[in-house]
Order: sequence, then structure tokens, then C-alpha cells
Amino acid sequence: MSGLTEIKTKTKKSVVAASSITIRFAGDSGDGMQLTGDQFTDTAAVMGNDFSTLPDFPAEIRAPAGTLPGVSSFQIQFSKDIIFTPGDLSDVLIAMNPAALKVNLENVKKGGLIFINETVFDEAHLKKAGWKQNPLEGGVLKDFQLIKVPLSALTANALKDHPLKLSEVERCKNFFALGIVFWLYDRTLEHTVNWIQKRFAKRPEIVNANIAALKAGYNYADITEALPVQFQVREAKLEPGTYRKITGNEATAIGFVTAAHLANKTLFYGSYPITPASSILHELAPYKNYGVKTFQAEDEIAAVGAAIGASFGGQIGVTGTSGPGICLKSEAINLAIMAELPLIVIDAQRGGPSTGMPTKTEQADLLQVLFGRNGESPIAVVAPKTPSDCFQMAVEAVRIAMKYMTPVIFLSEGNIANAAEPWKLPELEQLPKLEAKHPVAGKDPFYPYARDQKTLARPWAIPGTPGLEHRIGGLAKADLTGNVSYDGENNQKMVNYRAEKIRRIADDIPEQEVLGPKSGKLLVLGWGGTFGPIFQAVADLKAQGTQVSQAHLNYLNPFPKNLGNVLKQFEKVLIPELNSGQLLMLIRNAFPGTNVMGLHKIQCQPFKVEEITNKIRELI
Repeated sequence: MSGLTEIKTKTKKSVVAASSITIRFAGDSGDGMQLTGDQFTDTAAVMGNDFSTLPDFPAEIRAPAGTLPGVSSFQIQFSKDIIFTPGDLSDVLIAMNPAALKVNLENVKKGGLIFINETVFDEAHLKKAGWKQNPLEGGVLKDFQLIKVPLSALTANALKDHPLKLSEVERCKNFFALGIVFWLYDRTLEHTVNWIQKRFAKRPEIVNANIAALKAGYNYADITEALPVQFQVREAKLEPGTYRKITGNEATAIGFVTAAHLANKTLFYGSYPITPASSILHELAPYKNYGVKTFQAEDEIAAVGAAIGASFGGQIGVTGTSGPGICLKSEAINLAIMAELPLIVIDAQRGGPSTGMPTKTEQADLLQVLFGRNGESPIAVVAPKTPSDCFQMAVEAVRIAMKYMTPVIFLSEGNIANAAEPWKLPELEQLPKLEAKHPVAGKDPFYPYARDQKTLARPWAIPGTPGLEHRIGGLAKADLTGNVSYDGENNQKMVNYRAEKIRRIADDIPEQEVLGPKSGKLLVLGWGGTFGPIFQAVADLKAQGTQVSQAHLNYLNPFPKNLGNVLKQFEKVLIPELNSGQLLMLIRNAFPGTNVMGLHKIQCQPFKVEEITNKIRELI
């Protein structure tokens, strides 16, 4: 907890003001930790705090209860200041069982609060979690403030008069725990009570039990002597506007719906379920009455094929997947490159290689999306930097795809897809104007590969338009006519056109900005979800008098046209990324002579601020 100030009150317990708090809920995958974290996040949003979350859950649908692989956690930092990370270490850990404690103990600050559900710290649960001795009885937790709460027993007592099965009573303990945390941080219960009433409306007995458990936990915290103080986090001073909580996948879905509306087009989304992209399909499906068509295909290849068909038919064709699906879609993506169609491909990156770690985050698909196809097949790549930024970059992906008649990769990642933050709703008049241009028959012959002199885009002719009959496909195309051609010189011309078309996008995107001094000893260059920890690390060091600058790439192909000049202004350039150095390799190749070095992490977890701070100090 940072920025603590004691507030004098007339109550029996002190209230301490804090600038920010980081909490981690952890338990078995069936303990409702994601739901609990979501409800705390929603309440933080309603109460006006800035926040950032880190959901972390097992890949198995239901791992054996009480085991280490089955632990699910949810971390949130909420603050009165503007923040971009879920916090490095938590001030508070709520551990629902011994396995949750063992997995998450390293994520708690020394001196932090640990709430233990002591009811289940018995021999059987300790053995499942691999504890050789009970951590509640030895010195394992001597560096923390340990609060033992018999959650299961207290929940059962609170609900003894409710007509529920024992298993249903046990499932209410997460709301008892949430009630404790709500009291500790002076949170209102109203939002969660309303949510429970709506969520379980068809089962009044569940509504009553969950609300009773929530209030019982709140009252327990109020009367127990183990909690002598409350903590209070004031509202954040956000820019004026209307805000909502949003995850990366939610923002992605809304962004593509908005782009299609701006272009007066139908949005077609073809997808095959794959973590962490699946929820984009879930988000888009309810918009069927708003010009959105969703299609759950039988496999990845069918999904991208259908999306290509939509693009060929004059609509916004989008397909979404993760790294393994990109492998399967690669041939079809190359078809879209050869046919020069405005296809959007979402890649929500996850831990790899192969099936890897489906629910964990990584940034290791950059080289795959750039080069993972046969032949010379350049493609545009954009990458959001935060959950809310997914909205803007989704609109931008559609703009580029339509204007330049090219597929665009929307390169997200698991941490961005699942995490949540406040999103300021944009002013509609400030959104870009997207205009789709479709040719009509004229006096002159129609050539499907005639090109716009500025963008080199070919015409987007809608099939069935009289006089615009044409042929496209995967075989090599003749210039202008689009006829099948095996002429070598023509092939080189068409390859050069497609490459030059991608390069010209650099003239149509923002120049690279630098946060901090425009020249100096060190620039920290990032992309994707590394923005938050880099921003915080740089801000912390600046506050301590260290001069360091930050630049962050939203456009990965092409790079902003001034990027080379930006890099030249610094003695050293540090690139932190969740891979073995993929952007590092690209920068070295594109800008030889730049003194660039990497900070690599492949542990399927986002960077901690401290990791980047330590590396910056080492270099400076």
C-alpha cells in the first residue's frame, strides 16, 4: 500500500488513506476467484478509481481440486492516481486453500496482509498442495501479517437457515471473502448486490444466500479485532468524460463493430474457439441486429476462408485466433495477400510453442505474423498497448485494410485480452471517417489490378457488379488484368508493388512519439502490453532524478517513418519484450548501428515494473 495517511475519526477503528492498493484473490478454479475479482473491479470503477487487472487462471477446465495446477488468481491495483499496471506485488492476498497460498506467496509484499481460509488447512489439503508442514504453524509466514479466517465454517454458519445444499453453501464463501475486503477498503456493497440479484434472478434462494454471505463477511470484518483499521482510496482525477470498465477483447469487439458502422459495412467475424481469443466471438454475437454476422467454424481454416469470402464480397471480413491458429491460417492469409483483399486477422498471443500454455501471455508471434508464410508476402501489423487501446487500433486496422487493400494483423496478447481498465468513451465526431470505394462500370475496360497512384491499392470491386467481372486467386497474377501469369518479370513487378504498398502506409500513420527527453543516454522502446510496466518504471526513475525516455510502437509493419531518427538521438536503446528478442532483431536489421539491447522474459507472465527498473539502472 502506497501513500498511507491516517485520518482521525470518531469511530473505534482508524481509517487510513492510501494512494493505491493491490489485492490478489487466489483459490481453486472452482472457488470463483475471477468472479470475485470482477466484482471488486466493477466496484472500483463505480467508485471512480483508476485500476488495472491481471486475471490468471489454469488451462485445464477443471484441474483436480486443491492442487497447484488448479489455482486461479485475480490481481487488481486500484488507485487515486493514473496507473497502467496491476501492481508488482500485492498488498493483500486472499488464499482460499493451501495450494493458493503456495503458488501466490511470492507475489505478496513483505509485511503484507494474508487472509487464510484456515478451515481447509488440514492434512489432506496440505498434502495435495505439497506442503511438508502446515505453514500456519511454522515460520513460513513470519514476514507477513497473517489473518486466519475460518471462511468455510463462517459461511456455513451464516447460511445455516438458507435452503441450500452443502456444496452450494460452500460456493458462497467467495462472497464472504469479498465482503471482508469490501469493508477493509471502504467499498460499497450496492453494485455487487444488484449484480447478484440480476445474475441469479431465476433462483431466489441463491440470490438470498450470496447476499447474506457478502454482508456476513462485511460485518465480520467490522467486528473482528484482527482488523483495527480500514483503508480508503479516493477517486482518481480522470479526464472529464463518460467511462466504463473494459477488457481488451471487449474493446476489440466494439472497435470492429464501430469501424464497420463508420464504413457503412457489414462486419463478418469467422472464428474457431481458441484461448485467449474466444471471448471476442462471444462479445460480437449479441450484435446480430447491428450489422454484425458471426460464424463459429469447424476449424481455423474454414474460419479464415469464410472471412476472406466476406472481404471479397465487399464487407469487413475478420477472423480471430491465437498463435497455433495463425499456423493453420497461414496459407489462406497468403491467399488474401495475393488477392489483395482487406482481411483483418486477430492474433491474441499466448504461451508457446505448439499448444503451449493456452491461458498464459506471451509476445512471441511477431516474427510468425511477419514472415510465417511462403514467398514474398508482406503484411501490415498493428498492436494495441493496453486493453482500452484495442478499440482505437481495431478501427485503425480496418482503415488501413480498406484504404490499401491489404490484410492487416491485429497483434494482441493474452494479458491485454483478459485484463481490464477504465475506458473513456470516444466522441463520435472525433472518430475517423472510413469510406469504402467500390468502382462501377465505365467506358474503359475494368482492370482488377489497376492501382491507385498514391496508395497502390487495387480496386475493391464487388462481385456481381455488371461490367466488373474479374478473376482473383492464389496463382501469380498478371499486372492490370489479374490473369494467371508465369512471367518472371511480371512476378517481380507484382511482388514489388505489394511490398511498396506496405511501405507507403508509413506515410499515413502517426510519427513515433517520445515520452520524456527527445535525446539522451537511454530510450526504452516497447510494443504491445509492455507499455504499462515500462511507463511506470520510467515514471518512477524520473521522480528519482534519473533521465530516461520511453517510446512505444503501435505500428510494427511498417514502422513509423521517423523511427530511425528517433533511435539515433540516444546512446542506448533498451527493448523489453516477452520473447527472446524478436523486435530487437527487427530493429537491428532495419536500423544498423543502433546501440540496441534487449530484456527478455519468457515466463508467460507480464513484466514487473521492478524488472524493468533494475535493467534501466544497470544500463545507466
